[in-house]
Amino acid sequence: MQVTETLNDGLKRGYTITVTAAELDAKVDEKLVEAQPEIEMKGFRKGKVPMALLKKQFGQRLLGEAMQDAVDGAMNKHFEDSGDRPALQPEVKMTNEDWKEGDDVVVSLNYEALPQIDAPDFSAISLEKLVVKADDAAVDEALQNLARNAQNFDDKDGAAEDGDQVTMDFLGKIDGEAFDGGAAEDFPLVLGSGQFIPGFEEQLVGVKTGDEKAVTVSFPEEYGAEHLAGKEAVFDCTIKAVKAPVEAAIDDELAKQFGAEDLAALKAQITERLEAEYGQAARAVLKRGLLDALDDAVEFDLPPSLVQAESKQIAHQLWHDANEDTDPHDHSHDEIATTDESDKLARRRVKLGLLLAEIGQKAEVEVSDQEMTQAVIQQARQYPGQEREFFEFIQKNPQMQQQLRAPIFEDKVVDHIIEQISVTEKEISKDDLQKAIEAMEEEG
Repeated sequence: MQVTETLNDGLKRGYTITVTAAELDAKVDEKLVEAQPEIEMKGFRKGKVPMALLKKQFGQRLLGEAMQDAVDGAMNKHFEDSGDRPALQPEVKMTNEDWKEGDDVVVSLNYEALPQIDAPDFSAISLEKLVVKADDAAVDEALQNLARNAQNFDDKDGAAEDGDQVTMDFLGKIDGEAFDGGAAEDFPLVLGSGQFIPGFEEQLVGVKTGDEKAVTVSFPEEYGAEHLAGKEAVFDCTIKAVKAPVEAAIDDELAKQFGAEDLAALKAQITERLEAEYGQAARAVLKRGLLDALDDAVEFDLPPSLVQAESKQIAHQLWHDANEDTDPHDHSHDEIATTDESDKLARRRVKLGLLLAEIGQKAEVEVSDQEMTQAVIQQARQYPGQEREFFEFIQKNPQMQQQLRAPIFEDKVVDHIIEQISVTEKEISKDDLQKAIEAMEEEG
């Protein structure tokens, strides 16, 4: 078996692999020897069929398998000896297409090798970690939002408006006949909430306590109950109370509505939540600063195929961002031309992706089964009622598993690097943190 270099240009590599006819023949014999003990044939005991007869019977069938094994073995040995790691799946092609039994097999092997990457001196990198404390104003603002969401109602003398709560008895009829599910007593309905079918709540605007109101509506054609779909109905409504929304008092009772023991405990929970949110935002700024520093600190050749593939993906996403009315899953625009902007972003992403992968591999960073399970659970929450199906989909889809694993791995590598660089804390206001986030997003 012979491996001859045909191309060595930057990261591009080309080789010719020659497997001789004699080597192929020996490989077939090897496979027959392995199988011989289990083969039965008329006139011979199990395992006693002569090799010559086995070769005549099965040799042709095993030739293709032997050829594949020989080429794979040569490739694996080449990568082991050279230390090359292909950036993408190597291109393997048989060059003597008129091959016949008894000829040597000649295969071309072409690929782009991953570059040699040397990590920078982490101790030379200095960054600021932004720290924001939850002040009284932020806590009070959160409390006010909770009070509005609590949405208590007080009696009012005037007519009902959007946002008011109307308490009523109602009886629905179709063609003068009451129907199942069309009646209720003391039912509280917030006007404008969209709780009832279209057109119902709008007709209650202006009613007062004690009014009798006939509301005429048509059930939608696609309504869940077939016997009601598309039918016109009249609801006789008796208005028993009209109430206007009022903010709940910020006190211990409000705190209990949100699961806290008292107001002080609720404030402590809000403070902890806000500072956790600030911390996440500050970490995003710190991570961006680290990636910028790493981008500046290292230089190495990038595999053109990886950059091109990434640039195409970015150009596709940029096109959809500029055409928001299109379906993001519409791949009819996959041939969108790359741009200088997409090429620049692609070079940065590929460079940092390869660098972080190299650092993570050398540091033996791994994503645990528990971390993967948590990631799957978090994603599954986006599909209420279909969690089991989502879990099964992920289990059968290695590509989706990698998409979930990649960001976890990246964050763990980033944490590993942050432990080794110089980080100083800087306390700033919430507004300054927001400006830092906006500046980061503008840079892309």
